[in-house]
Amino acid sequence: MNHSNTIRARTVTLVSSVALMAALAGCAVVDRSAPPAISKSDSVAILPIANNTETPQAGQRAASIAQSLLASYGYTNLSRYPASADDETLFDPAKPDAQQNALNWARQQNARYALTGAVNEWRYKVGVDGEPAVGLTFDVIDVQSGKVVWTGTGSRTGWSRDAVSGVAQKLERELLSPLAR
Repeated sequence: MNHSNTIRARTVTLVSSVALMAALAGCAVVDRSAPPAISKSDSVAILPIANNTETPQAGQRAASIAQSLLASYGYTNLSRYPASADDETLFDPAKPDAQQNALNWARQQNARYALTGAVNEWRYKVGVDGEPAVGLTFDVIDVQSGKVVWTGTGSRTGWSRDAVSGVAQKLERELLSPLAR
C-alpha cells in the first residue's frame, strides 16, 4: 500500500469513527403525540412531576427545568404547584387523591392546561464512565375536562463528563419542542 492510500484509509477510518461517536453522543429515544393547539397566552399550571426513581427531588428538578423551558418558549402565564416536604410521594398509590388535589389547585388558578408527568430515571450509571441517564414522561392535561391532550416520553444518556441536569435539559427541550411553536 502506498503512502496516499494509507492516508486515505486512515482518513476514512477517522471520519467513520467521528460519525459513530456523534451518533452515539447523548443517545436519545423520544416519542410524542401530535402537538396540541395551545396558545402561548393560555394559562399553564406546572403540576408536580412524580419521582419514580431513588434520586431525591428528581421530580422537582424536572418540573423546574420544564417551567424554565416553557417560559423561554414564550409562555407568559405560568404557575407552579406549591412545593411541600412530601412532594416526592405526591403520586404515591398511598395518596390516591394527591393528583386530583393538584388538578383542583390548577382549576382554582384558572389554568387552561396543566403539565405533569413522571421521572423514571435520573442518575449516573454505575461503571467506569458513570454516564448520566434520564428518563421522563410528560402529559399536558386540559384542566377543565381532566383529559390528556398531549403526551411525550423519552430517555437520554450523556457522556461521563456531562451533568444529569444538562442531559435532562436536553431531553426536556426535545420532548417539549412541539409546545415551542
